[in-house]
Amino acid sequence: MSRDLYSLSTDGAEFQQFCGGNLQGEHESCVRFAKIPGAESAYVLTDSKPEGAGKEVRYSETELDTFVVGYAKNRGLSL
Repeated sequence: MSRDLYSLSTDGAEFQQFCGGNLQGEHESCVRFAKIPGAESAYVLTDSKPEGAGKEVRYSETELDTFVVGYAKNRGLSL
């Protein structure tokens, strides 16, 4: 991907939220994930914890696929 992913607007992104592993309720920490609107294969991840507020990381589809496959393999999980 030749475009700077951080130059893309996330306005209108439809985030999915994946939560678990701690306090539950209003203090539950979550990873939020969305496709960047108007981009062919770009994604943004954010963190719901107060320390992560306003911070995000962005990845191409290839980068995410490589991460997911590697993570699953390292954890002994199957896709």
